[in-house]
Amino acid sequence: MIITGVSMVFPLICSLYYKQDDLYSIAVTGVLTVAIGYPLWWFFRRHDELNIKDGFFIAVFGWVLISAVSAVPYVIHGSIPSFTDAFFEMMSGYTTSGATILEDIEIVPKGLIFWRSQTHFLGGMGFLTLTVIFLPHGMGGLRIFRAESSPGQVITKEKFVPRNRDTMIWLWGIYIALNLAQTLMLCLGGMSVFDSLCHAFGTVSTSGYSPYNASIGHYNNAYFDWVITVFMFLGGMTFMLFYFMVMRNWRAIRINTEFWWYLGFMLFFCGSVSLILWSSNTYDLIDSLRYACFQVTSILTTTGFTTADYELWPNSAQMFLYMVCFIGACAGSTTSGIKVVHYVVICKFGAAAIKRIFFSPMSVVSIRLNQRPVDNSIIYLSVCYFIVNIFLLLGGGCVMSLTDNMDPTTAMSSVIATLMNIGPGFGGVGPTKNYAFISDAGKWFLSWNMLVGRLEMFSALVVFYPSFWKK
Repeated sequence: MIITGVSMVFPLICSLYYKQDDLYSIAVTGVLTVAIGYPLWWFFRRHDELNIKDGFFIAVFGWVLISAVSAVPYVIHGSIPSFTDAFFEMMSGYTTSGATILEDIEIVPKGLIFWRSQTHFLGGMGFLTLTVIFLPHGMGGLRIFRAESSPGQVITKEKFVPRNRDTMIWLWGIYIALNLAQTLMLCLGGMSVFDSLCHAFGTVSTSGYSPYNASIGHYNNAYFDWVITVFMFLGGMTFMLFYFMVMRNWRAIRINTEFWWYLGFMLFFCGSVSLILWSSNTYDLIDSLRYACFQVTSILTTTGFTTADYELWPNSAQMFLYMVCFIGACAGSTTSGIKVVHYVVICKFGAAAIKRIFFSPMSVVSIRLNQRPVDNSIIYLSVCYFIVNIFLLLGGGCVMSLTDNMDPTTAMSSVIATLMNIGPGFGGVGPTKNYAFISDAGKWFLSWNMLVGRLEMFSALVVFYPSFWKK
């Protein structure tokens, strides 16, 4: 609460600079949030070590609380008068989904627009990982970090320094450096500082909020498109690899299985969609590469920026984009989705099973990641994670069809786009549309989907098991 209230200083400065009417709403919310958070911290600062249940509880309901508090400035100002809509917008921001209910983004005051983009920055690396840095020693930061981590990080065993707090400092240092680098490159191309910051926040965090209704397509600028494409790709990489780059540990990068599969997915889908757009005379060769690479990277990394209405593209190109929605980038990155590492494990497990059944029944086939064998428990985790994702998508599509009487494409796409934290989808929630038409019940359900997707499902679902809370 304290960190949230203090972070409102930046949109407050923005509001003062542009002299708009959102100053009061931001200032009041910031002061009240700190005023509530400080006494809570004071009275509980000597709390004993948090156990694993505490960690999961905080990881789930901490995101709900912070999203609710962050929605208050919009309600006070009146730019989003409905608390349900404001909560949806903030949950979308913190979970880096990029789904919006705003029908005209450009009329919202600059301070509130900056706050909207800043939620991406705070949520991209995991909002609660930031609090771990400030927790007193022994307050259970590791419990919170584990609860907020993805199953993919368990598979890749991502931890590169012994102390958890040092890991967080390294992660946030790399994250901030990427944001600053992109901001500088966009400014050098002629984009304003305000727009550069907002778009950098939405790119490195693979989120997708833009200050403009047409997203990145507002500029129609090839330089901006390629810069953002590159940084979306970097945001989708395991942040451990950046640490290895700093340490000049090039071997660790060469043997990283997930990175090479991630690069392979990118090249295949970018190449396929580019070829379709060029052969169908939708664009010339250069523009086909530009638009295809941008949109594939945006969806695969669950960013959600757009430069064109891809629903006007040939059906075959749309089918490839639809497939990309189910992938996600690397574990240990700022992205959501099923993640490449799970596909690696499942594909290798499937190939090994076929070999044992049809060719060498007596053989023992070892599944390896980064040149190390993978435990059977990890294989089961990947298969389970994939299956649960599919069931949640199918069940969620049915819920949205019943709740809002949607057509099948829009119902399924709204669930895919929120559970995978992509933002724009197809049909009624396509690249030129938004989520404003959905009922309040539908918005609360999709908000929960965004949280489940951001916390990689298990952390958000386990709190509903009665046995989890038994001693």
